Amino acid sequence: MGNTVHVNGISLAWEERGSGPPLVLIMGLGADRSAWEQHARAWERHFRCILVDNRGAGESDHPAGSYSTAQMADDYAGLVTALGLSSVQVVGISMGGAIAQQLALRHPQMVRAMVLASTWARCDLYMASVFRHFATMRGQTNAADFTQLLQLWIWSPESTERMKEDLRAAREDASRAAAEGRWMPQSAFEAQCEACIHHDTTNELCNIHVPVLLTAGSEDIFTPVRCARYLHQNLEGSELKLFPECAHVHHWEALEEFNSFTMHWLLNHANASAMGGGR
Repeated sequence: MGNTVHVNGISLAWEERGSGPPLVLIMGLGADRSAWEQHARAWERHFRCILVDNRGAGESDHPAGSYSTAQMADDYAGLVTALGLSSVQVVGISMGGAIAQQLALRHPQMVRAMVLASTWARCDLYMASVFRHFATMRGQTNAADFTQLLQLWIWSPESTERMKEDLRAAREDASRAAAEGRWMPQSAFEAQCEACIHHDTTNELCNIHVPVLLTAGSEDIFTPVRCARYLHQNLEGSELKLFPECAHVHHWEALEEFNSFTMHWLLNHANASAMGGGR
C-alpha cells in the first residue's frame, strides 16, 4: 500500500523512492505505478522518485464520468503542492506524456524539465480508432486475451520473441488481477481512452519553455515516430532520441539504455536548474 492524498476531488495514491531532486513519474493508459519498477530501481539512486496511480488506475479513485489529460494534470499539480514541492522534473510515458504536456502548460512554474516517451500532441483518426478499439475489445474479452492484444500493438516482433516468457507471465498476472478484483474497472479504462483521444496541445506547444527530451521506438505502430517528430519540431530546443528496432514500449525493450540515457539527461538538467540554467 502506498500513500494517498485528496486532490482535485479524488484520492490519489502515490509512493516515493530514493532521494535527491524530485522526479514525478506519470504512467500511461491502464497501468498503475508498479509499471515503473524497473525504471525506479535505476533512477532512485539519484532522484526522489514519486510514483503515482493515475485517476482510474491502481489504488487511486476510479470516478465515473469523462477524464481529460488537463484534469489529470491538475491531479498531479495538487499532489506536487501537497508534497510542498516548488518544482519537479517529470517523466511521462504515452498517456503520461500527454498529461505531462498539460502539466507544463497549466502549471508552468511546477515543471523544471520533462522526458516524454512514446507520446503525441493530438490523435489523428488512426490513433483515435486504435484507442476506441482497445476500449471496445477490453469490454468484450477476458483479461489475458486483452493483455495479449495490447502486447501485439506495443511490443516489436523481435521483443515479442525475445521476451515471450515475460509476456506470457504478464497475461497470467492480468488473469489473477481480474479474478482477485484488481482489474481496472472498464468504465475507468474507457474514460482514460477518451482522455487520450481528446488530448490536443498542437496550438499550445509554443508555450512550453522547459527542457524536453523526446524518446520513441522506430518500430512503434501505436504512436508512430511521426508523433515524436511533430513534437520535436514544435517544442523549441527539444531533443529527440530514437530507439531502433523498438516499439511503443522502447523504455522496456531497451531498458538499460533508456534508463541510463534519461538518467544522465535528467541529472544534467537538474544541475542546470540548481545553478539557474536551463531554457
